Amino acid sequence: MARVTVEDCIDKVDNRFELVLLASHRARQISQGASITIDRDNDKNPVVALREIADETLSPDDLKEDLIHSLQKHVEVDEPEPDPSTMISANAGASAGAEKGLDEDDLPETLTFDQMTEEDLLAGIEGLVPPEKSDDY
Repeated sequence: MARVTVEDCIDKVDNRFELVLLASHRARQISQGASITIDRDNDKNPVVALREIADETLSPDDLKEDLIHSLQKHVEVDEPEPDPSTMISANAGASAGAEKGLDEDDLPETLTFDQMTEEDLLAGIEGLVPPEKSDDY
């Protein structure tokens, strides 16, 4: 019975392995309580999932997207980069708070640190004194 269903699905999903992944994901959704889009006819969840794909009541692309989303552990959210002018004003506020003798709790939550140029970094590294050698090490 399921072989006929698989053969019906091949023209909807080209790759048999991808079909297995999509149908198994949908069968898990059904077992977790998702509503089915066709009559069950006393079929088990994998057969129902294959019939849904074959009858095109569910889009294979939507199933694929849902499968990918369910497997992701970390979802990146594109956030706009902060405006440099707001970073400068926040930095100025932090240094002004330090001059006034305020505690860290009184400072704004978004603190930025001064940027150092490559030349300043190299000059600072050249000015470092190596540690003295001792017989203990």
